[in-house]
Amino acid sequence: MTVKEIFETMDYGPAPESAKEAYAWLAEKGDFGHFIGGAWTAPGDLFATVNPATGQTLAQVSQATQADVDAAVKAARKAQTAWANDGAARARVLYALARLLQKHARLFAVLETLDNGKPIREARDIDVPLAQRHFYHHAGYAQLMGTEMPDRAALGVCGQVIPWNFPLLMLAWKIAPALAMGNTVVLKPAEWTPLTALLFADICGQADVPAGVVNIVTGDGAVGEMIVTAEVDKVAFTGSTAVGRRIREATAGTGKALSLELGGKGPYIVCDDADIDSAVEGLVDAIWFNQGQVCCAGSRLLVQEGIADVFHTKLRARMDSLRIGDPLDKCIDIGAMVHPDQLARVRDMVAANTDGEVYQTAVPAGCYYPPTLISGLAPASPLMQQEIFGPVLVSTTFRTPAEAVEIANNTAYGLAASVWSENVNLALDLAPKLVAGIVWINGTNMMDAAAPFGGVRESGFGREGGWEGLGGYTRPANAAKSPAAVAAYTGDGTAEGLDRTAKLYIGGKQARPDGGYSRAVYGPKGKLLGHASLSNRKDLRNAVEAMNAASGWSRTTGHLRAQILYYIGENLSARADEFANRIKDMTGKDGKAEVAASVDRLFSAAAWADKYDGQVKGVPLRGVALAMKEPVGKIGILCPDAQPLLGLVSLMAPAIAMGNRVALAASEAFPLVATDFYQVLDTSDVPGGVVNILTGAHADLAEPMARHLDLDAVWGLSGNAQMIEAASAGNLKRTWTGPFDPLQDHTRDILNHATEVKTIWVPYGA
Repeated sequence: MTVKEIFETMDYGPAPESAKEAYAWLAEKGDFGHFIGGAWTAPGDLFATVNPATGQTLAQVSQATQADVDAAVKAARKAQTAWANDGAARARVLYALARLLQKHARLFAVLETLDNGKPIREARDIDVPLAQRHFYHHAGYAQLMGTEMPDRAALGVCGQVIPWNFPLLMLAWKIAPALAMGNTVVLKPAEWTPLTALLFADICGQADVPAGVVNIVTGDGAVGEMIVTAEVDKVAFTGSTAVGRRIREATAGTGKALSLELGGKGPYIVCDDADIDSAVEGLVDAIWFNQGQVCCAGSRLLVQEGIADVFHTKLRARMDSLRIGDPLDKCIDIGAMVHPDQLARVRDMVAANTDGEVYQTAVPAGCYYPPTLISGLAPASPLMQQEIFGPVLVSTTFRTPAEAVEIANNTAYGLAASVWSENVNLALDLAPKLVAGIVWINGTNMMDAAAPFGGVRESGFGREGGWEGLGGYTRPANAAKSPAAVAAYTGDGTAEGLDRTAKLYIGGKQARPDGGYSRAVYGPKGKLLGHASLSNRKDLRNAVEAMNAASGWSRTTGHLRAQILYYIGENLSARADEFANRIKDMTGKDGKAEVAASVDRLFSAAAWADKYDGQVKGVPLRGVALAMKEPVGKIGILCPDAQPLLGLVSLMAPAIAMGNRVALAASEAFPLVATDFYQVLDTSDVPGGVVNILTGAHADLAEPMARHLDLDAVWGLSGNAQMIEAASAGNLKRTWTGPFDPLQDHTRDILNHATEVKTIWVPYGA
């Protein structure tokens, strides 16, 4: 086009970005080995990484072997202790990495576009600056760790596996917090997009990163499996939900820390009072950013019926104006799909759909897929439920805000959501009702290193960014040890007086066990103290149904929950001698100290109930990000055998203080103190279904708890860690298997296990 033609038509002329510098760097490096122990290894078996926009081979990269992964882990282990010793030194290294990312910003952006196919303006204006921001921000955490986190320590060696949609940015999200907290890393970039990770390895030398602190190995999914099963202390994974499940199963019982950032099917809710033009423009960024290859994409459009026709008309017109083509052209809106295999996957999913009305724009030949709108779908349609991971928007309508929430939450995922309304009261009413780790008000895809990001449900667990993200890369500096399991006493005596068989406590009432069975409970001298019911999976089912009926507890105020916890403590204290005697009868030990400690734990949890609050994050935009603490939901808890009252109360109290509902499997060896506790709950205004107590063999309850698809978390603090963590993969529920010592006050730490963080972005001003 000539300047005259451009002036007359007002069309965009070509604005190509030169790739000369990137090609020169690739030519200089030649075939790539791995970056291990601060040096490059000799190239091994090679595979090609290809520019998806042109099909041109960019470089040959090595396929890692088990020996390569072992060498990387060994180098990381060797470097870790010295690296963890000096926070100020870590801060300087992270700061240097941030400066080098700035210095080489253009090279990183062009290389990312060549390797991934995303438009250069996205790589240049979003990915690279945000990667820089993560290293700058986490340099500050490294500097502050000694004073602000004196009770935390590094985990050790972190194995990290990142996806192909944001290769550099995901690297920054993983490496920056790990290094800041004193860990060393072994990172595997995606097979399709390894080049910016290799360029990052190159600048590690310029930043004086000590040898072994950062190790990068390349290859296919088999290399990721090697890292997961290696001798690492944490596995951090971003990718598909299916792979996340396999990683959860593979790490079960190993003691490795685990964070999973997985798939999503984000609702994009447009109310009838929204600024329609702004919402349409926001939707462009929500679904067609990075060709829709975004886990938090607003891929489900929910538009209120009264404006649906107008909105869809404006949206189709905006789709027609999207510019699709060479990703290195700075005028391009939508680039190439990352790989022909991903293109075929999206094509096949859309082709299999027979519902709704399909609208697509034109695309050039090659590895491109057209921006697509499929409207008129039912909420249960496969494409409304399945993650497509491409530039495909599916749409339905709603009548009322309450219906919008119901449709939005009708998914297995829970990563991100957007709400568009000019009524701030309505928007902020909807936000806490949406099951998602992040909610944007009148915006989308806002991210920052200070604001925690992560999901719930099958979108994974753990957070990245902010103070909250640092918890996943640290451990208590002085970790408690879980007490050993205690065997129940045996005997053959008969009970004095009337036979007593304690029932279960479900829905605020005593209930007979489904199986009708019980077992004798003996004291240390063989005296028969009574009988405890034996629970089974049907009793657990009944407890979960009771917890569902008590969902209003999660919406009560912290003040109200505190008052009830104080009341429980007062009523327990009034019966202290009775409970102390019961503990002595069962265990042979004086129970006075245990009862006193139990009252203290109830008061500690009550104190925290209205004080364990969120934070306002200082994000670099005209707005705020509110990191709000929300209850996990319904928690199954396997209480430890030792200290039967204290173990139960120490776990129950912080859980319900945060608004959770619980099903507690009482001490298997000494259950009768828990059955006496029913009466305290009954007289303390605890709503029915908030606390449910089961007795019996933990082996009969652990697996049903872990596999139950309507439980949100399981705390397995009486053993069975491997089975619990493996079985939890079904719905990727959160698990906690200790360490936990009832004799120590863990209330503050337990609050973290009892809450999820929801980040709500609220822009203000201009």
